[in-house]
Amino acid sequence: MKACGASQKLRTDLLCFCFVSLAFVARGAPSSGEVTEALRKAASYYGDELAVNGGYVYYYSPDLSRRLGEGVAVETEIWVQPPGTPTVGEAFLDAYDATQGSTFLYFAISAGNALLYGQLKSGGWRNSIDFDSSGPRIDEYRNGKGRGKNLSTLDDDISQSALRFLMRLDEALMFQGEEIHEAVEYSLTNLLKAQFSNGAFPQVWGGPSRSVNPPDSASFPEYDWRSEGRIKNYWDQFTLNDGLAGAMTEVLIDAHRIYKKEEYREALRKLGNFLIQAQMPEPQPAWAQQYSEEMIPIWARAFEPPAIAGRESEDAMISLLRIAEYLDDNRYLEPIVPGVKYLEKSMLPTGKLARYYELETNKPLYMERDGKQYKLTNDDSRLPSHYGWQNPSRLDMIKMAYRARLAGRSVDSVLEPREVDTDAVESIVKSLDEEGRWMSRYSGELLVGQPKFQDGEEFINSQVFHDNVKLLAAYLMQMKR
Repeated sequence: MKACGASQKLRTDLLCFCFVSLAFVARGAPSSGEVTEALRKAASYYGDELAVNGGYVYYYSPDLSRRLGEGVAVETEIWVQPPGTPTVGEAFLDAYDATQGSTFLYFAISAGNALLYGQLKSGGWRNSIDFDSSGPRIDEYRNGKGRGKNLSTLDDDISQSALRFLMRLDEALMFQGEEIHEAVEYSLTNLLKAQFSNGAFPQVWGGPSRSVNPPDSASFPEYDWRSEGRIKNYWDQFTLNDGLAGAMTEVLIDAHRIYKKEEYREALRKLGNFLIQAQMPEPQPAWAQQYSEEMIPIWARAFEPPAIAGRESEDAMISLLRIAEYLDDNRYLEPIVPGVKYLEKSMLPTGKLARYYELETNKPLYMERDGKQYKLTNDDSRLPSHYGWQNPSRLDMIKMAYRARLAGRSVDSVLEPREVDTDAVESIVKSLDEEGRWMSRYSGELLVGQPKFQDGEEFINSQVFHDNVKLLAAYLMQMKR
């Protein structure tokens, strides 16, 4: 799959130089020239060989005969959901920041234009974009070339990842890319209209939020939550599922930092207030995946019950830490100590957190298949393999970030440490093959999209491309300091 033809002029650009290292990290460490060449080679392979109209999917077979997102992608289709087009675009911008090489910027702009094609009339994105107007998964694109649904989604970091990348691209272009800039403003305007008055966000929006008047704090259901209280359109209730709070926190912080508009700061403050209100009362002072307008945990999909959610609770606390730091308001730290203490007491013998804890009893709560149906259980011996039922704990990191904030240090210095492992850089440079690929080998791990790989099968992974480029770019930046 070829990209949209980078010109020769752009191919003979600033990448033909080497940086002079001001401070070698260790004897035998890769030189800036070696790292820059690895970045050039890897980016050229991705941009020239894998892009479809500037966009990308999650995984590729070595011969490029299979392209995979959430299932098999058709030839004209790209993915928005990470690790799709925004994830790859962010890698190009990392490389551009570290080298100022215009080829990296060219590929980033191409990825941005691909996302613009699939922006919905409601302002956000769905998980994939099809450039064939008769394709099987097209939506109501803002450009008039689509049809079907106009439901922008905040699930799985889809619209958020697109927005973060496009805002960063807009900044790199010094706000002179008119179409990019206008698309970002349009998306942010519609996103803020979708925010509820109490600061919550829905999982999906097609227009402005409806009027709500929720209570000021969350509570346990007084009905039998196992069989009652289901809401068919759970996706337009108050949602924290799949990292929504953390992704929205990053979007709003970036929006205010880049554009300096008070409305983005106010939206961030409202989100923080909602997270305080959404903390459940004792004996389970943590968070659920989604709430009704009455601030009561509710069902989502058939395997997502009303429950305390371990992963979403950690995400809520990390969001509150970032909000407290950005707004310089330690009121947003107040839920963290009781939340951490509760989750520490709830950890499994393996040291992991259950995805769900039963309301009030606090028993780990799971699902097992009964034919085509799901059945609630406290037994973890027959779990379906498509879902993360138990997850590694991030509580130690949360505690360190909390202490950093109280001591006046940066929260991000804990959440996103910047020091680069030189051995890892050397390994990444050496593992790049002659074609410019980092090959992955499947060993049974749970991957986004649940691709159908055989054990030992090789494939190209867009998340690996992003992570490796990010580390190499950080290494070059570290050498400049």
